[in-house]
Amino acid sequence: MRRAWPLTVRGTGAVVLAVACFIVANEAGIVELTYFGILLLAAVGASVASLYLGRRTDVVTRSLVPDVAAVGRETMVSVRVGVRTALPTPPGTWRDALPKGLRGATEGPFPALGSGLRGGAGGGERVVNLTYTITGARRGVHSIGPLTVTSSDPFGLARRTIAFSGRTPVTVAPAVVDLSPLIDYAGATGGTLHTTTNQIGQGADNLVARPYAPGDSMRRIHWRATAHRDELMVRQEEQESTPEATVVLDRSAERWSMDAVREPGADPAFEAGVSACVSVVARLVHDGYAVEVIDSEGHVLAERIDGGDMTEVDRMLAQFATVTAQRDDLLGRLPRLFTGISTGPVVVIVGRLDPVDADALGPVAHHSTMPLVLATSPTGDALDRAADHGWHIARIDPDRDLAVAWGNAVGRGVSHVLG
Repeated sequence: MRRAWPLTVRGTGAVVLAVACFIVANEAGIVELTYFGILLLAAVGASVASLYLGRRTDVVTRSLVPDVAAVGRETMVSVRVGVRTALPTPPGTWRDALPKGLRGATEGPFPALGSGLRGGAGGGERVVNLTYTITGARRGVHSIGPLTVTSSDPFGLARRTIAFSGRTPVTVAPAVVDLSPLIDYAGATGGTLHTTTNQIGQGADNLVARPYAPGDSMRRIHWRATAHRDELMVRQEEQESTPEATVVLDRSAERWSMDAVREPGADPAFEAGVSACVSVVARLVHDGYAVEVIDSEGHVLAERIDGGDMTEVDRMLAQFATVTAQRDDLLGRLPRLFTGISTGPVVVIVGRLDPVDADALGPVAHHSTMPLVLATSPTGDALDRAADHGWHIARIDPDRDLAVAWGNAVGRGVSHVLG
């Protein structure tokens, strides 16, 4: 972005005054006014020249910490501006353009730069480092930039605004809410306590130990045999189970809105559902479950995440930055995915839930040790029917505290949690 008129109000006034001097000098025959007008124009011309000959920027790079932003979380942006200049440049102000999906104060003073000739090489590079903080406001991938620098000459007669074309894409992941654990249900739902309770009554002294091999769980280490052999030994007979959980995000536009199909962040209700989805996954993985994330058709939205692997959770968050709804309505087919199997927690996040949908989901509850339905827009007695089928239920939306709804749903068992 460049201003068509390079002069400030003061500079424009100087040009007008110079023209007036020429007119008066011509009419009144006062030669001194001609000299004064020429002096004013020379000063304005020198001011413009000092700005347009003094600075050239080669590169603008940005880095973010953390590298993936999140809705409602702050991210530090560091901007490196490489400047080549043979002449001293005046100070100015800078501004980095932000899209609607990000918020923050992205402006400040830009320092004056000395001549690059002082370093012994013409046009030596100077580096200016700028920092500011942004906050994710809308899920998706947004671009920061361009960076603009506005400077004026020492007399305030001219200004120059330069926009540098470099833009930096920023991934804004959905907000993650800290949810309460399923500790009270771990033994019943296949959680991390399930392995421990299965071992009660087994004599550790009677277990056969073998040398540790790469890939063995550290929970299987036989410490007494290790101390005796002076090398890591593991229990041969102990059979570990991997607790599993499934999180289902229904993406049907029939239950959200067409805004949820067009672009991420456009439908507040869908954003509440996506936030609930990633928050539940983070909670279950932290509790030790191996979690699979699918939609109602069975399409994998995130590869299986092993229990405790929070690094993969962070990667999943980046993937969910661009998840949108789809036009298909396949929630009624969900029970087919669980036919003939029994699993741990199954959490279904849905938008509009009517009584017919609740009845269609009923069979799934019998295949899960902890079935939960989180709905943003239940209609009629849909949640009551879901509870009758064995689901733990909760209503969620952008105006409700997800942590409270989740805690009530898992803490009260099959109950009517509407607030």
